[in-house]
Amino acid sequence: MRLFICLWDSPRAPRYQRPGATRSLDTGTVDRRRTSDDLVNVEDRSSTGSWGCGQPSRHVTPAGRGEVPSPPNCSAMAELRVSKKHHKHVNSPFPCTPNCLPFIHGRLSFNPCVLLRDQSFCIGDDFQLFWSTKNGGHLSISHRSQWSRSVWSTVRGKAFVSAAAVQTHAEESRGSFAIHDGDAHFICKHQTVEAIRVVCEADFQKKANDFDPLFGFPTPELLEKSQSPILMITGRVFSQKTNSIAKKNSGKKSFKFGRSRKSSLTARYWLLFEQKSKNQIGFHLKFGEYDKKCCPGIMYRASTKISRWKLIRTRRPWHACTSSNKSFVALASHDEQEGKKGVTTEFNKVFITHASDEHERFYGFGEQFSRVEFKGKRVPILVQEQGIGRGDQPITFAANLVSYRSGGDWSTTYAPSPFYITSRMKSLYLEGYNYSVFDLTKPDRVQIQVHGDSAQGRILNGNSPVELIELYTEAIGRPPVLPNWIISGAVVGIQGGTEAVRRVWDQLQEYDVPVSAFWLQDWVGKRETVIGSQLWWNWEVDESHYVGWRVLIDDLLAHDVRVMAYCNPCLVQTDEKPNKKRDLFEEAKRLDILIKDKTGRTYMVPNTAFDVAMLDFTHPAASSWFKKILHEMVDTGIRGWMADFGEGLPLDAYLYADEDPIQAHNKYPELWARVNKEFADEWKSNSRIEGRDPEESLVFFMRAGFRGNPKWAMLFWEGDQMVSWQANDGIKSSVTGLLSSGISGFVFNHSDIGGYCAVDMPIIRYRRSEELLMRWMELNAFSVVFRTHEGNKPASNCQFYNNKNTLSQFARCAKIYQAWKFYRIQLVKEAAERGMPVARHLFLHYPDDKHVQSLTYEQFLVGTEIMVAPVLDKAKKEVKVYFPSAAAEGGCSWQHIWTGKIFTGPFNHPGHVQGYEARVDAPIGYPAVFVKRGSQIGEEFLSNLRALKVL
Repeated sequence: MRLFICLWDSPRAPRYQRPGATRSLDTGTVDRRRTSDDLVNVEDRSSTGSWGCGQPSRHVTPAGRGEVPSPPNCSAMAELRVSKKHHKHVNSPFPCTPNCLPFIHGRLSFNPCVLLRDQSFCIGDDFQLFWSTKNGGHLSISHRSQWSRSVWSTVRGKAFVSAAAVQTHAEESRGSFAIHDGDAHFICKHQTVEAIRVVCEADFQKKANDFDPLFGFPTPELLEKSQSPILMITGRVFSQKTNSIAKKNSGKKSFKFGRSRKSSLTARYWLLFEQKSKNQIGFHLKFGEYDKKCCPGIMYRASTKISRWKLIRTRRPWHACTSSNKSFVALASHDEQEGKKGVTTEFNKVFITHASDEHERFYGFGEQFSRVEFKGKRVPILVQEQGIGRGDQPITFAANLVSYRSGGDWSTTYAPSPFYITSRMKSLYLEGYNYSVFDLTKPDRVQIQVHGDSAQGRILNGNSPVELIELYTEAIGRPPVLPNWIISGAVVGIQGGTEAVRRVWDQLQEYDVPVSAFWLQDWVGKRETVIGSQLWWNWEVDESHYVGWRVLIDDLLAHDVRVMAYCNPCLVQTDEKPNKKRDLFEEAKRLDILIKDKTGRTYMVPNTAFDVAMLDFTHPAASSWFKKILHEMVDTGIRGWMADFGEGLPLDAYLYADEDPIQAHNKYPELWARVNKEFADEWKSNSRIEGRDPEESLVFFMRAGFRGNPKWAMLFWEGDQMVSWQANDGIKSSVTGLLSSGISGFVFNHSDIGGYCAVDMPIIRYRRSEELLMRWMELNAFSVVFRTHEGNKPASNCQFYNNKNTLSQFARCAKIYQAWKFYRIQLVKEAAERGMPVARHLFLHYPDDKHVQSLTYEQFLVGTEIMVAPVLDKAKKEVKVYFPSAAAEGGCSWQHIWTGKIFTGPFNHPGHVQGYEARVDAPIGYPAVFVKRGSQIGEEFLSNLRALKVL
């Protein structure tokens, strides 16, 4: 949440603010009931298909205010309890770290009758799985191009599949979320491998009649959709039934899982691997029920004296887990379990564990603002507000004090992604939209925790980060080429009405600033609220605020300057708006396309001084209706817009399509992007029919996202950084977010020049200084889009149009940006075709360099030919630059663009690749920028700088 009610006013206002609230999800029961004024139980909504595609049953609410989905079948997932504390005005400034299950360690055993020796199994035509019986058994997957190199492997003698039923509690306040693990009903952490089998098309046909009961896959239709042949691993997970013991320990809940003499639990699992492409394999993990549907099974007991195995066959359906120190399985019948009331009968946590090593580095995980490399961390994957301060003080303290958890932390982000690349050239990503956690805290293994009863994803094979990113973006999708106009000059963010725009436009012309567009976020008009001036979220032009709107657009277009606007998926009541043409809130309400609360009424989400309703894009009519709104917006002359929000769908909201609430929450940004993208494509395809220039294209940019958003979102921006020099939420974090998102497939990204969030309190003040603004201009001159923002408090922030110094620096940086346009066009095309980001972490091209692996925000590449080391600290006039080993790029040297000085890294022997550091002067106006010596790109860039009289 990017704004305190008592701190500042903002047209782009805080996200989903309700005066004081927390929501909590609690998994364990299945009935919906109101338990108190501040506690609402919301059942999980299991999906039978993709959003908007199913036809969930519906009923009219007692209030008669429309329809809501009827309570779904909760057999697939336990209930979600949502509590709210938005009424709290004073909160803990140091909220506790979310409780979580400890790293799950389980044993692995296997069937010696079937898997008595080392074996290899084909996964399609290009992959192979190797099973080894040594040291307790383990798996390793490799590609035919390098059989000796593993792309994924398990830890010897340790379970690689586990499952649990755990109460899950989620706190929510104003778009910020924290997922807590509560009591554990049971954890099946130990695993057996009973069989590994290649399943061919002939087996699919056999399955239709009498499929092999050993495999008995619970969803046979999945097999039919898979590419034959596939590899199937079957066995059981098991452990003692146990309950966690909660203890107070420095404000945190600790978990103790003791041994129990009670009956144990077991369930069958199926782990499928199938080749998806030449360098990708998919995996799908499913669990059977541990009730009457479980077939009698075989478990294996190790002798305490010898290594031979004995077989124990159950006579009844069994549920099992270990119960003694001798590692044997205690079996319990279904009848024994059925008599125990209040015990959940479904898994809601799935764990996949694989091998790593202490020197392996992990990159990716979407747009991350505090780290680029994550070894040693637990990385949660949940869309939410990035937070205010995110650990930087004193602002995080103040934010948390005023609004529950609104300060965020190092892991909170608008656009996470369950994807990583490692320094060992291994890569994996999860499919679906479940909440997940990647636990990288152990030196020798990684554990992926998925909030759900199954898991699926892909494993990639590649020899370099570039190759792996290409494979990843090929699978998830890539954005189209950006329109030429948006990358030609500055995008000027301004507000205040027609005269304000014309006044700034005159200044820009006087200083010869190359301008692509004016971004006018207040095109809908403003209103005064108790916290100041805010926008009317009723998406139509306010011609009393922008007098002569069409004339203004035509005048700017005559200079090849477009106009951009602002919208989001929320609507406000407009009873008090005097000059509205349409009341979009009432229209959407009549069409029943707004999200609902538990009573079936429109869910009004408090947002600072006013309430908003969110569009339900799972409803078939919502997308087409909003596209008409966008069409009317574009018909006024607008050619681009910020598509804001998307990260704060409430977890207790009811949607037209039944879906697990957390999955719905993570998927909403993708649905929001898809509506905008489909409209932009439809508008362009109709250009000839409607008599428009067929080369003219629309563009929109957004901040919220998940794994699949790069396919639908044309352009990203990094959201609302503080106007500060700090590392977790400021100019440094904007570089970190730019580079981490680029590794994760978000190829077009940029930040607000100067940051966004200002705080103007007697004790705590964050104001954009002239120096910070100028350094941010230099930084963003090397991003794909060069766009300004006045911030949430324009009067408290230094603006580019304030004085001669700022105008001169803005003109200079805009010309630097213009000087590499020729290269930017190439990189934009490469991004659309190969998924390579414009701004790149050095790891992408120097992956073996140990120093490069440790870099965060200090420097970055633009493509491969330009290197930038921005000044990110106050009052600094030089930077320390690392020049990678020349051997890594075939003898590359770097030329400083301002002095022409050549920096050549040492040539290292093959086993030791290391460059060197040098201090480089970087006064304001002369950022530390280098081009590859002898590069044609570099020579043209320098030539253009001279032509523009910058060099």
